[in-house]
Order: sequence, then C-alpha cells, then structure tokens
Amino acid sequence: MTDQIRIVFALFPGVTHLDFTGPHQILARLPGAAITVASLEGGEVEADGLIFAHLARLDQIEACDILCIPGGFGVTQAMGDAAFLDQVKRLAWSARYVTSVCTGSLVLAAAGLLEGKRAACHWAWRDQLALFGAIPDEARVARDGRFVTGGGVTAGVDFALTLVAEIAGPGVAQAIQLAVEYAPDPPFQSGRPELAPPEVLARVRRIYDNGMDERVAAAVAAAAKLGKGEVVPA
Repeated sequence: MTDQIRIVFALFPGVTHLDFTGPHQILARLPGAAITVASLEGGEVEADGLIFAHLARLDQIEACDILCIPGGFGVTQAMGDAAFLDQVKRLAWSARYVTSVCTGSLVLAAAGLLEGKRAACHWAWRDQLALFGAIPDEARVARDGRFVTGGGVTAGVDFALTLVAEIAGPGVAQAIQLAVEYAPDPPFQSGRPELAPPEVLARVRRIYDNGMDERVAAAVAAAAKLGKGEVVPA
C-alpha cells in the first residue's frame, strides 16, 4: 500500500494523552500514514500535565481519511464548544473512518454523528451516549459502518490495530503489534468494572463522581442542541 492515508487527531484542552498517543503510535506505522495532530486554535494543548505543541489548526485541514477524537475530562467543555464541534462535523463528512477513543465518542455524539449507531466509551460515562440517540456498546472496539470507536483509554491501541488490519491487512497489524511488543499481561485483573474488586470499583466511582453532575449536564445540553443541522452521511 503506497497511497497516502491522511489521519487527523483532533485535540482539545484537558484531553487524556494516552487516548491519542496510544493509537498514534500504532497508526504512525501504518504504510502511507500522514498524521496531523490539530486543535481548534492550533499551537499548544495541555493533556494531563503534558504540553503538546506545534499543533495545526483544524480549520486549515481540508479533509482527511481517518478522523480520531480522543477523550478526557476536557470533554465536558468540548461537548459545548460549537466551533470545535463544527470542525469535527466538517471533517467527518468526507472521512473514510470516523473514530474515537474513550469519551471521545461523546464528542462525536454531540456533533450529531452517532444517532442510531453503536458506539463504545469509557465505562463510567458510556450510558451518556444514549442521550444523543446512540447505542452504548460495552465492546472494547465497536464498529458501526464507517464509525469505529474504542472503549476507555488503553482500548485506543486495540482500536488502532483493528483499523490497521482492515486497511492494510492482518499481517501488517500483527507486525506492528509485535514491533511495539503489545502483549498485555496486567498484574491485576481489575481493568473492567465487572472484574475489579468491589472496594476498588467504589474507590474509582468516588473519584469519577467528582464533576459527574457537570458532565451529565453538559451532555444533556449538547443533546438538546441536536436536530438543527445537516445530517452527516452514514
């Protein structure tokens, strides 16, 4: 495969860096990949204490083949940022694949892209997808037509390998997996709420409860704004 594949990661303040650096690491090895990391204003974006600089402006990107929206606590604000959502929707029009990791699917939903579609999300916020008419999916990687969404944070690697396999074939995907030695063997089996000990789940839920009301209110407000624009092709 020699054709260039234009990949855009659309960032926002408060993004979770592994949500995009995980799949970025995989997709950067896809033959023909041309990756642009961008934000609404360009320049710099803070992500969990790290600063990502020299970002492109979203409005300067004409089109892309793969659009990826990562998640993070900044999604609360991103869902209400009309200018950011407009750029996401514009790029989604012609993209071959519209994708997300973690709560990035809530941004896609707020842009009016996921109505009636199955989508994955971080387990703590997955149910909010239903506010937008999307179908919450517990899968680590969910596929509905050209929409491919990953679950929480680390699922971005699985999502990216899934996409590479479809575009370039399983052999290429497996070669990339081997090259980055992606062979998960976690020290604890607590990576999903149904597997975690009750006291661990309760502890994490208490952490996420801080700001949850604000996140739900933002999702409700964003969902209420839908239905006034053009419908993005499926």
